[in-house]
Parts: sequence; structure tokens; C-alpha cells
Amino acid sequence: MNKPDTYRCIASPTESLFKDKGSKFHGYAFRVRDEDEVKSCLEQLKKLHPSARHVCYAFRINPLNEYYRANDDGEPSSSAGKPILGQIRSFELQETLVAVVRYFGGTLLGVPGLINAYKTAAQEALSAATIIEATITKPIDLISGYEKMGDVMKFVKDSGFEYETPQMTEKFELRMHIPHSQWEDVYTLCLENNWLQEETS
Repeated sequence: MNKPDTYRCIASPTESLFKDKGSKFHGYAFRVRDEDEVKSCLEQLKKLHPSARHVCYAFRINPLNEYYRANDDGEPSSSAGKPILGQIRSFELQETLVAVVRYFGGTLLGVPGLINAYKTAAQEALSAATIIEATITKPIDLISGYEKMGDVMKFVKDSGFEYETPQMTEKFELRMHIPHSQWEDVYTLCLENNWLQEETS
């Protein structure tokens, strides 16, 4: 069964605030494409909230081969990261990080209370987001002599696929971004026309 070419993600970062028995739970949602972006977002939050007791989070990335993580950051096991991840899945989102920063209010909430608080903070952050559909693509790097540039550009523009600004070096080079379900067909066509670089990532 083929996976779809599109997936759901958020358009821009959002925030939320949930309070329970004096504790404050600041929810944040970000679009992230890899773990480096996850790390960068978490570092920003820790700088923004240096006195917070916990920064719990979960993320899903790589729409084709789902990769996810959930982190309780010192809260009781599965009381924070798991309910946050559950909300990301409930909204059917990919390339999404949700982090919840907790300030302890002096009253213990217990595991059920923590699960509800982290779930609600995550839910409210995602409810505030604009959700968009993005396309799963894979690049193809084209290269040709300048005598074939017109043919290459006609193909690229007629195809309607996204492409990057051509590089004019000793040869004409251009990177296209192909929806993954069509990649093999386009690759074969480009191969037949001798438009491919030796290696395509």
C-alpha cells in the first residue's frame, strides 16, 4: 500500500497556558524537520524559562518512516511525554514538536493530574495552530550541457514540480523536488535523457 504524498503539520509556532492548583503549564508547538531543530527549540525554551522545574516534550518527524520521541524530563514515567505525544497523534501531525514547561505551584497533582495537565497544555497549543498540508518530496539533481538547457527547463516547467535556482557552472545544473510516489518514474525519464548527475541523494 502506497503512502500518501501529503502530510499534516503546523504552519507556525503557537503557545498555550494551562493552570492547575497553582502549577502553570506553558505549552509550545513548533514545526521541526529533524532532531537538530528539536534540540534548538528546546534550548530556546530553557533559556526563556530558566527557573522552570520541567520541560517535557514529544515530537514526530519523517512522514515516510515515522520517527518519534517522548520525554518526561523528571516527571513520573509516562505522565508527561506520552500524553503530549498522544495529542500530536490525535491531530494527525508530522514534523511537529510540542513542549510543555511546568512551574510547580506547591501542590502535588498526582499522576492522573499530571497526565491531564500535560495533555491539556499540548491540546491547547495545537488547537491554536493553523494546520497545513505539506508534500513529501525527494530531490533529483539534473545536469546537462548548455545545448540541452532548453529541453531540461521545458520539462521542469511543464512538470509543475518545485525546483531550485539553476547553477550555471561548466554545465547547467538544477535540483528538482519530486513527490515521492512519482520519483521513480521521473528518475527513469531523466536517466533516459542523460540529465542526471552520477549521484542523486
